[in-house]
Amino acid sequence: MQLLCDLALELVEQEDSDKMSDVLRQKEIDFHKLIRKTLHQKKDEVLYGAIERAKYADVDAYQYLRSHIEEASATALIQREGAATMEINAFVIPLFVRSSGGLHEAAGFQDQDAFELLVKSFQQAELESAQAKVVLIGHAYDLNEIDRITYSHLNEMVRDAWASMTEKKIGATPGLERSLVGWSAGTFGANDVALELRFLLGFALKRADDPFYLAPPDENAADAYYAARAARFQKWTQDVTPLVQRCLVADGSSIEVNFLYQDLFHGAKERGMAEYFTLQMMSEINQALQQNQLGPDRVTAVVAPTDVQGEMVLRLNLYAAEGGALLASSEKPLDLGADLQVEMDDICDALGTIGITSLSAALKFDEHGIAVDARPFQAQ
Repeated sequence: MQLLCDLALELVEQEDSDKMSDVLRQKEIDFHKLIRKTLHQKKDEVLYGAIERAKYADVDAYQYLRSHIEEASATALIQREGAATMEINAFVIPLFVRSSGGLHEAAGFQDQDAFELLVKSFQQAELESAQAKVVLIGHAYDLNEIDRITYSHLNEMVRDAWASMTEKKIGATPGLERSLVGWSAGTFGANDVALELRFLLGFALKRADDPFYLAPPDENAADAYYAARAARFQKWTQDVTPLVQRCLVADGSSIEVNFLYQDLFHGAKERGMAEYFTLQMMSEINQALQQNQLGPDRVTAVVAPTDVQGEMVLRLNLYAAEGGALLASSEKPLDLGADLQVEMDDICDALGTIGITSLSAALKFDEHGIAVDARPFQAQ
């Protein structure tokens, strides 16, 4: 694990350099080979250990190492003699589902017609290339299921998907099967309004040089390319909502589905979890307002990072406007490589949606829970 960490430290220093020495170029090749070898050997302890070491050595190296491990675990290139290089990747779409009483796992994906139409929709809506092959797992993963998939496990799932999509005979897919451990037990009553996070997991197989996936080199043209893709995704969510509803409930029960953006496995997982923790924060703040019988205009909020037992979190404290008593404190995980301003903007925007406008951002909360250098919040 130390070798991976050391290579990341060396490479990140030269990442923006116009010229890379032959020695360093070879180290870059060795770096990627070592990641792939470690994934194939299922040595997750080496991968996670290297990331942890890089975290305390250098933030840029930490981000560099983690991003390359994540990409390698979710993507595979297959080269066969006399054939075009193929690429397969694992993608995820996070969903927030609002229902009465919560979803029931056994009721999901009983409508085969709806599921088949949903799979076809990815290419019909031009989210994936017409020349690609797309498969979707007939299961909505819950947060614990998706979070327990390690780097090497995901890589095994990608290779399982490749085999199932290219071989004529149906073979064993142990990685895919092992990912389906079942949902955590629900705690909702029959009449409770439930908001649950679920993930759709799929795989796309295509030529590595398929122009559909290549963004233009010009910055403005690239921006337009991604904006068009986002617009197609937004339209897709509207079109497929009835299909997803039919896949999630078997009895026609009314549910509301909200989609987050499709991305490679780790990016989508992080986006879903970040939104989940933000919504959890807002729920706790709303509960505090109700318990104290206070309107949003009679409280003030302070947001700042803090250290909790060696892990960074973003803490939100809610105080009474009159007297300054602490009413509630809520936290969400804060990754070392995250953009702190963006994270704070998101929380303050969410507070604004529930009517709280007296907001401050602080440098940190100290060991006594006191906000340091708190100032009125201003979005950047």
